[in-house]
Amino acid sequence: MMRAIVLACLAAGALAAPASAAHADRAAYVGRVNAICRSFTPKMQAAERAGKAAYAAGNAHRYAYELGIVLGLSLKQAGEVQRVPVQLEREGARILSGAMRQPAPAFAPFERVDDLLTALGAENTDLPVELYHQGPGHVFVELESPAHVAALRPEFPALAGLMTHGAACFARDGLRWKLRDFLPAIGIDEDPATGSAAGPLALHLARHGRIGFGDEIEITQGAEIGRPSTLYAVAHSPEHIEVSGAAVIVARGEFQF
Repeated sequence: MMRAIVLACLAAGALAAPASAAHADRAAYVGRVNAICRSFTPKMQAAERAGKAAYAAGNAHRYAYELGIVLGLSLKQAGEVQRVPVQLEREGARILSGAMRQPAPAFAPFERVDDLLTALGAENTDLPVELYHQGPGHVFVELESPAHVAALRPEFPALAGLMTHGAACFARDGLRWKLRDFLPAIGIDEDPATGSAAGPLALHLARHGRIGFGDEIEITQGAEIGRPSTLYAVAHSPEHIEVSGAAVIVARGEFQF
């Protein structure tokens, strides 16, 4: 018999109306024997290599530990299992945050840039527009300023028809980076915190000279939908990417089969 824990999580500070019947952006399913973690969006499509799945399990460490789960999660991707190390920062018994090393993402130019800008309601972009295959995949679009990012009003049906990936729009905001990530094709019009985009954003910035490899970035997201969040990411190299942040468990349960 196998026991599984069901964890619903939100990024810390992103508590508001839920996006699905599961009352969370993602539901993470963690199995007892080998700690395989799978994540599902409101449309029940697996979000592979998902950041929140690792954070959910990491922040539920005490609960998982009572059931014999070992953290150092395995995330399932396309029928294969990849080991994802998860580290926890504690204050006594309280878990403050979690950090994970993400698998190295493949990346490539995105071909339909004009169609994407039209769907987003954006006029232009400076950096190359590229797709990074992490989680559901994210296409990164740099805008002129945080105000331009905040002003976006995407045409969600057009965006969903254009691609199944997220449209990750960003701009430098002083010492931080402002990000909005739109994923209507998988049931999330706008994500308040996207761990699977945070690491690729750091890599994208480092590859194109906006920051140096090894520089940690602070990412603010979710303010426009009333669910502000903060994540941190660093690309030491294209193969070594780390993401950290905090999450809040809003529901949990278990089933046996």
